[in-house]
Order: sequence, then C-alpha cells, then structure tokens
Amino acid sequence: MSISFSKIGRWTAELVFVFIGVYAAFSLNNYQQHQQEAKRRDQILASLERTLREGIESGRINATKEEQQASDFQRALDAGEMPPLHPFVFTTDYSPGDFATLLQSGGIELLNVETLTALRNDESVIRWGLSRMARYQKLSDELIVPNLDQDISFFYDPATRKLRKRFETYPEALQATVKFANDLERTHTELLKRIQSERQRNR
Repeated sequence: MSISFSKIGRWTAELVFVFIGVYAAFSLNNYQQHQQEAKRRDQILASLERTLREGIESGRINATKEEQQASDFQRALDAGEMPPLHPFVFTTDYSPGDFATLLQSGGIELLNVETLTALRNDESVIRWGLSRMARYQKLSDELIVPNLDQDISFFYDPATRKLRKRFETYPEALQATVKFANDLERTHTELLKRIQSERQRNR
C-alpha cells in the first residue's frame, strides 16, 4: 500500500502538535509542582524561623536569670555562707516527635542540605541538654526535695562550711543549666541564619 507524501506531512504535523501539547502540559505540570514545593518549603522555613526567633528571645531572658542564680549561689558558697538548696526543676514543651514530623512531612526532601545539618545539630544539642537536665532533676527529687525540712547542716559540713559530698552536684547543675541555655542560643542562632539565607535565596 502506498502512502502519499501529503499524508505523511499531515501526520508528521499532527504528531508534532501532539508532542508540543504533551510537552507543554508536562512543563506546566512541572512548573506548578515546582511552585507548590517552593511554597511548601517557604512555609516550613517561615515556621522554623518564627519558632527560633521566639525561642532565642525567651531563652535569653531565662539564661540571664539562670546565670544570676548560679553566680549568686557560687559567690555565697565561696564566701562560706552556706546558701540554701532549692529543688532543681526544669520544664520544657519540647517534643522529639516535632523534628520527626517535620522530616516526614517532606522537610527532608525540600530543605537545603546545610539547613538540615544545622537543624540536626540544634536537635542534638536539645536532646543532650534535656538528658542532662533530667539527670539533675532526678538527683534533686531523690536528695533535696525529701529533705527540705532538714537543718542546713544536713546539706553542709558545719566545720568546713562546704557542701556534703552527695550534694556537690547542685552548683554543677546550676552551671549546666546556664551552659545549656548558651549552647541553645548558639545553635538556634546558627540555624536561624541558615534558614534566613535559604529563604532569601529561594525568593
């Protein structure tokens, strides 16, 4: 069976038009998908940026108070004043699931590698710090809280005016709280800079 050149030309033109139509639709779909991903990425980054700003601000206020308390206690201790011990209480609304939820919701595919690294570093500091705070609070619950009605000599050796051995971790706990606050501000600030840089680059 013979096919005329005019038919071949018409089929070729139709094929080209079909190809162009499919390619245009594919390109439009890719463009729309890219726009959706960009919007989703910015929403995630904006949420992280807002949370970090609030965390840094409140953290600085708390760090100032904690540093003052630790400094006052150590100064009194060094002066032999036998300052009273108070229950060590550390509360937080942090949830390990928040980080996992962020990554599972697409953050790991959408965020820049450097931003993810900074996020993981921040998460590591939080986990390590909270683990240490939980240890000090456990010691406080076991050693200090049940004995708050005891005389000061229960906590100090009156002869040396130094803390008894089982309570020597108390000033260490106060300093650890200050260090945790400072470490958090450092990693929060580093992560905030990465997020701001990524948001600026994506605009």
